[in-house]
Amino acid sequence: MKNTLRSISLILVLIMTVLSACSCSDTSEPSFTPVGEYSRELEGTVLNVFNWGEYISDGSEGSLDVNREFEKLTGIKVNYENYDANESMYTKLKSGAVSYDIIIPSDYMIERLANENMLREIDFSKITNYHLIDDKYKGLYFDPEEKYTVPYNVGMVGLIYNTEMVEETPDSWSIMWDDKYKDNILMFNNPRDSFAIAQMLLGIDLNTTDKADWDAAADKLIEQNSVIQGRVMDQIFNKMESGNAAIGAYYAGDFLTMRDNNEALAFVYPKEGVNIFVDSICIPSSAQNYEAALMYINFLLEPEIALANAEYLCYASPNTSVIENENYSLKDEKILYPDEENMPICQYFHDLPEDIRSYYESLWETIVMS
Repeated sequence: MKNTLRSISLILVLIMTVLSACSCSDTSEPSFTPVGEYSRELEGTVLNVFNWGEYISDGSEGSLDVNREFEKLTGIKVNYENYDANESMYTKLKSGAVSYDIIIPSDYMIERLANENMLREIDFSKITNYHLIDDKYKGLYFDPEEKYTVPYNVGMVGLIYNTEMVEETPDSWSIMWDDKYKDNILMFNNPRDSFAIAQMLLGIDLNTTDKADWDAAADKLIEQNSVIQGRVMDQIFNKMESGNAAIGAYYAGDFLTMRDNNEALAFVYPKEGVNIFVDSICIPSSAQNYEAALMYINFLLEPEIALANAEYLCYASPNTSVIENENYSLKDEKILYPDEENMPICQYFHDLPEDIRSYYESLWETIVMS
């Protein structure tokens, strides 16, 4: 009996020790020097962040663990989750089943969220690092009054190909319909990006409200079904890096990450044109920890944090402190920062009328089932 009681006591002590360790905030010192001011008033609270996969410096491969640095700086625990498409993020947010304090959607989705009153205005008096954002990325069409967003990354979509598997140097989206590369082509697994490639190839405006245009693009995508290996999002990293596919459409910044793991990979902006996007930090209207969200936004603009993210993610940075930093290894990377004469034809996505959105989403279901 004594041994039983002693065992139970030891178990209870162990449980209390674990719970105590979990409840304590990180008291170690940050490994960088912030330029902004941060308090520990919200120490012990939780910040729920919903972001794209592979979209923050996470401590791997010697990189800075950005979320851990925030925890050390503020004592706020970061609960971090990923999504792989704007639409899946929207669906989860719209359901109301979960609450997030920070999201980082793309421009057209921000426009939709704002139109549906799903974003909370940002108190910019507390975003003291906002001056570091390049003016050319402020007041864009999806947030003209600068109420809801702080730019995070800038990118363009392009064509990735394996030079050991593709004979020519492609310059057109048409190669993604080429029978020669049957079962070696990867297409986006989301409707907006997929339709955009077909629309560019057909010379159709990416924001058309003519249903006949969407029908034509859908027919083109159905035609493509016979040659593609599959539709992917983050799975493209493994497939292209391992040589299990020859051609794929994806974001320029992610190509640079893939190239680090497979030097045979190359990239081109097709001549028909590409989608350009600005992903921005937002606070959902359902946020439960608004003040911590403001602190996190300001933190992401910190020069050392922004540089760590820019180096890790390989996207173009809208933060002037990154661009002006002599140690920024990608500042001369023309894929991210093309000069004027090499800038591809670009077009932003816009939020579309509900009937058009429903129409192309219905077409998408037909495409993937064909």
